[in-house]
Amino acid sequence: MRTRRVAALAGLCAVSLGLAACGGSGDGDDGAAELTIALNAISGGKNAEEADWVEDWVIPRFEEQQRKAGVEVNVTFEASGVDDEQFKSRLALDLQSGSGPDIFSLDGIWLGEFAEAGYIAPLPETSPASADWEGWQHIPQAVQQLATFDGERYGIPAGTDARVLFYNKDLFRQAGLPADWQPTSWAEILDAAEALNALDGVTPIQLNAGTAMGEATTMQGLLPFLAGAGEEIYAADSGAWSGATDGMERTLGLYEDIYAGDLGDPDLQRETQGRDKSFEQFAAGEIGILAEGDYFWRDVIGPDADVAPMADRDEAVGYAMIPAVEPGQGVRGQDFVSMSGGGVRVLNPASDNAGLAYELLEFMHSPEAFEASMPSGPRITARTDVNERVLADDPFLSFLAGEVLPLTSYRPAVAVYPQVSVLLQEATAAVVEGDSAADAAAAYQEDLEELIGDDNGTVTS
Repeated sequence: MRTRRVAALAGLCAVSLGLAACGGSGDGDDGAAELTIALNAISGGKNAEEADWVEDWVIPRFEEQQRKAGVEVNVTFEASGVDDEQFKSRLALDLQSGSGPDIFSLDGIWLGEFAEAGYIAPLPETSPASADWEGWQHIPQAVQQLATFDGERYGIPAGTDARVLFYNKDLFRQAGLPADWQPTSWAEILDAAEALNALDGVTPIQLNAGTAMGEATTMQGLLPFLAGAGEEIYAADSGAWSGATDGMERTLGLYEDIYAGDLGDPDLQRETQGRDKSFEQFAAGEIGILAEGDYFWRDVIGPDADVAPMADRDEAVGYAMIPAVEPGQGVRGQDFVSMSGGGVRVLNPASDNAGLAYELLEFMHSPEAFEASMPSGPRITARTDVNERVLADDPFLSFLAGEVLPLTSYRPAVAVYPQVSVLLQEATAAVVEGDSAADAAAAYQEDLEELIGDDNGTVTS
């Protein structure tokens, strides 16, 4: 039984130094080709649905497909259910030694770090046939960024998400605002917040800030609005980081307008559980506008969610794209912007069966595979053809896939990014505590220059 095989393998992995001791490639004793897939997923634990999909759908169907084509292959799933950083470290150790699984998953922001270390290679180098894969025409260029570093594709996006503005329609009606709200500028967001401020017991807007919220501050707050100011935090072509630029000052200025203008709750930004409290307050009708990702809609305020369920979510909650500061002034000249994250599945350049491993990678990203991977309900995939089918009955996810993803941006896939993110969080915290946007930007610039030094690019201002 494959279930016992995977469970035993996972147990061995738990006591090994890395994944290499549990896997490998080449040919088995029976002459069949051997392939391994490593994901931070395990049945009954972390990312269980993905683990079950690989074990119960991907492996048996791929092996049968190859058997019909006259190829004998045994695919092993290396299950894991550990902290992401631990998974990353173990994987890096194996790849550094020239071993490791044939196919593995990476968080998109790890891609550049692994590429610069030589642990992964551009997909056209390991698999020339990848250039002709039919799937690329169904993955928007914006989404392909997730698997791209220095202009080269290193893998295939496994899935993605997007950020929007959620708002409480009941509160909007009470404030005399339209229930089908779609702001076209930051001024219109602030105007709506001012109108909501007239309601008793209501915080007009929640824009994540400070260090207590960690990456949620950067991903749900600062970065999408920086894109709305026409800038991204890092320019891959020049290696330049945005310091105290005009866009950064304008973005921190929005935080200043919100928190110095009594349109947001500073206490939520300071508390360790502030983000969860903001979810609960939104669900209770105590926050008017909240910037978040589709996770919020699906897993936080869904009627059956555990965090802050809203039985009337579909009727009471609206959603809108994040506008540029003014129409046409967003990154790439866009009127609206977003930020996305997600995982990438890549090939091991040291694989002994690289051609067959690439066939498996393609198979895992086929329409049939994507559709089989979501038994508990629809979610956004990297492929537009799949999204059109599986999201057809979900207006919100269809809105994200059709209108938001084509204009989204991604965090830079470079090793120093997490440290830059902390500096951005500190800059927003300074504004919440009363510093001006200009002073916070200047302090951020100084800290960024020290962090970047001579080895991690340049800083623009």
